[in-house]
Order: sequence, then structure tokens, then C-alpha cells
Amino acid sequence: MARFVRSTALAAAAVLVTGLAAACGGGSSDEGNDDGKASTPPTAAPSGPTAKLPASLTSQKLDWGRCGATSDGPAPGDDWQCATLKVPLDWKKPTGETIGIALIRGKATDKDSRIGSLLFNFGGPGGSGISMMPSYAALTSQLQERYDLVSFDPRGVAASEGVRCRSDKEIQAAESVDSTPDTAAEETSYLKDSADFGKGCQESAGPLMAHVSTTDTARDMDLMRHVLGDRKLHYFGISYGTELGGVYAHLFPQNVGRLVLDAVVDPSAGTVGHAKNQTRGFQRALDNYLKSTGENPKEGSQKIADLLKKIDADPLPTSSGRKLTQSLALTGIVLPLYSEQTWAGLTSALDAAEQGDGSELLALADSYNERDATGRYGTTTHSQRVISCLDDKERPTIEETKKLLPQFRKISPVFGEFMGWDTAGWCHNWPVAGQHETPEVSAPGADRVLVVGNTGDPATPYEGARKMADELGEDVGVELTWKGEGHGAYGSSSCVDDTVNAYLLDGKVPEDGKVCES
Repeated sequence: MARFVRSTALAAAAVLVTGLAAACGGGSSDEGNDDGKASTPPTAAPSGPTAKLPASLTSQKLDWGRCGATSDGPAPGDDWQCATLKVPLDWKKPTGETIGIALIRGKATDKDSRIGSLLFNFGGPGGSGISMMPSYAALTSQLQERYDLVSFDPRGVAASEGVRCRSDKEIQAAESVDSTPDTAAEETSYLKDSADFGKGCQESAGPLMAHVSTTDTARDMDLMRHVLGDRKLHYFGISYGTELGGVYAHLFPQNVGRLVLDAVVDPSAGTVGHAKNQTRGFQRALDNYLKSTGENPKEGSQKIADLLKKIDADPLPTSSGRKLTQSLALTGIVLPLYSEQTWAGLTSALDAAEQGDGSELLALADSYNERDATGRYGTTTHSQRVISCLDDKERPTIEETKKLLPQFRKISPVFGEFMGWDTAGWCHNWPVAGQHETPEVSAPGADRVLVVGNTGDPATPYEGARKMADELGEDVGVELTWKGEGHGAYGSSSCVDDTVNAYLLDGKVPEDGKVCES
């Protein structure tokens, strides 16, 4: 079962597309003026780690050209250009081996009022910006008038040395592994599957395995900023992209321009804390969904928990001939909770499962797991795992996890068991040690950062926004709240859209604590 922190890539690929629903120099840049007028490219020497890089990197010119097809579909249209940025494999050895970071750009439509580049990360970790940026353009057309819209595949993702840990056949076989083991034999199988996955990632990634952390990518972003010709980084991060943005702000506070963090990961939470946060978030979203159907949340949740137990004992048949396991069923339940627009699909799928047909829940799970009709799977979860397991030092043992399970079950009868076991299985016997307990995002001296939280967000619960704003610093983080449902607020609320656009386009910082209800 995939860890649900992958939600950003999911939201971008599956949910935002429904609401809206991995290569490819710069021009003028923004000097950070409130009037947003364009200025000349920077002439100052590179600062920080960038200053230690050879000129072959700091002076490289991006060879923008036509984009090729991505792993997710055909090539973007002529409005998009792609290039490859060279970065150090190991930032501690800046003159050593390099790797390529795939970029995509849609140029500003109003050249006379161009501010600079606006860099996007759609999250995951492991989401492909090359695949997502074109489909996000309709939502950000107003921003593109004055910004070049730029995104990228982070190191270890898709076109940027993307990691693939398993074959399609191996992925499908692993779906039969019980992710909430009930016996010693099931526990052994669960942990062996996790360890085998890590070995496969190491075989695929090689030396890169130890250099795909969020900190590595944040340093890549600063070189990206410099090569694009921007004095400061203007950035839009969603879900995991908010953690990446916070880490960047901590490392390079002097280079922070206008940063928007939407659907915010709680920077104070470690592995167990994050799992508990997501358990609360998904249960909250499920409760809101059940209320919308007229059902009592407690009774409705117990009914779903009972259904999952039945499926665990006897997987459901489907029209494809495959079986719907308990893990796949839960994944199918999770997907529609990312957007209120897809709640009706959840009702239909649950009704069918109650009648003994797992086809609809399986289809939802396949969508989350990026499985197409031919049985081919995407690799977002592979990249997600190598990045998050390098980031996270906390590694609960099986014994520690068992002691935590009652706490998880109390939070949610539906999601608790799965999220609890995930803390032990996700990085079990991982080949590379984790780097920190929690990410460091304090950014004293940085310009104001706009932090957007959604009260009904299932994957990155609302409370994380205030914690991010506080950890950024009293004079840095500015919180904006939307009282709504779904993962992320931009594109779902006219009030949020107007506030974010005013900040990015005109430098207008809202009052800390502003609330949007529409």
C-alpha cells in the first residue's frame, strides 16, 4: 500500500485535473519590488553553496527546445519548452559528478510587465513537474501573463534520473501482501516485501540513492534560480512542495521572493506524527463525506471498517478478473476523499462493494497507483519512497509499531490500522540512513511567505499550516485559511485565488490569519 503523503502528485494528476479535476536561457528577473516591474538580470556573484560551484555550472546556458513525450502521455504543445540543468550529484562535492534536472517552461505572455520565473513543485514527493505543469496552466493563466511558469522533475523523479524499484509484474504481485498483518507469517511477508523494495530501489538508483533528499533538491532550486536569471526565487509549492519550499527558505532566506505554500505539510511532525496527522485528516474528510450523504459519521465509519475486515478475509471479485484486496480497497476509498467533486464516485464504489463487486474500488485504486489498462504502473511511489526514507531518520520497529496501533485505531477505525503499520513497513531495513527527525524551515530575515491551509484537507491537515507559519518565523509566515474540502485551496476558492494572485503579481501581503469562506 502506498503511503498517502504522495497526495500532491495524486492531487495534481487525478484530482486537480477533475476540478480544473519526466529536457528543455533566462531573461529579465524580479528585484523583489512591490510594483512587480521587471528588472535586469542579476550581476552579483553567486552566493552560498552556489558560489562554490564551477563556472561550468553557474554560467551554464539552458538549451530550451521542444519537449518530448513524458511517461504519462504525449509531448506538451508548442507553448512549452524543455531543457536540462546540470547540478552536482553530491552537493558536498560541487566540482564532482553531475546529473541532469529536467525543466519545463511556459513563457510569460506579457513580456513588457514580466516579473521573472515562478517555479512550481506539485509534491509527492515524487511528482513530475514536467507532466503536471501544462495541465495546471489553465488555472494559472493570470499568473503566466507576468511570470514564466517553470517546473521540474526533482532528482530521482521521472526524467531526472528517475528511480524504478520494481517491474510491473512485481508491483502487481506485491498488491497481495497484507499491509495490516494479522499473523506472524503475514508480518514476515509484510516486512520482507518492504526490505525487497528498498533493495530494488538501491539497484536502480545506485549512488543517487544517498543524494535525493529534500535538502539536495532545495539546493538544486537555488542553482536553478540563478541560471534562470532571477535574483530571488518566486515559488508555488503544493503539499510536499510546501516542505520543499520551507527547507529552501531555511537554507536561502536572503533569496526568498514570493513563496506560496498550499496544502501544508506539518514541519514539526516526524514519521509517527505525520502518520497520525494523515489518519486524522482522512478520517475528518470521511466524516464530512458521510455527513453529506446524511449518514452518521461514527456509524458510517464503522460500517466501512467492517467492510474492509470482510475484504481482508475474502477479497472481492472484479470485472477484470483481479481480486480487490483490503489494501486496494482502502486505497480506492482514499482517492475520492481528495476532492468533494469525487465524493459521488465513492458512494457508488462502496455500494457496489457492499453488494460483493470490487470493480469500482479497484478502478479507483488503480488510478491512485498509476496503473493503466495494459497493466503498466507509474513510478511516483518509487521516487516518493527513496526521497522520504532518505529524509526521515525515525524508523519505528515492529514492536514499537504494535504499541502504537491502539492510538491509531482510536483516531480512525478505517485508516488507523493501515497508517500505523505503515510507520514500520515504509522504510524497513532501508539501505540508506535517514537525515533528520523533522525538517528545518525557520527562515529569519526572509521576505513574507504565504501559507495556505484548508480546513477539510485530508492529506495535509489544516493544523499544519499554522505550524509552518510559526516555524518560518513571526515576521515571515503569513497564514491564509480556506474553509473548504479537498486537498489544496488554490483553484477551489475565488477568495484564495484572488489573495494568492495579488500576492504573487503585486506583492500584496494579506493580514496574517485571513479567512476565506468562498
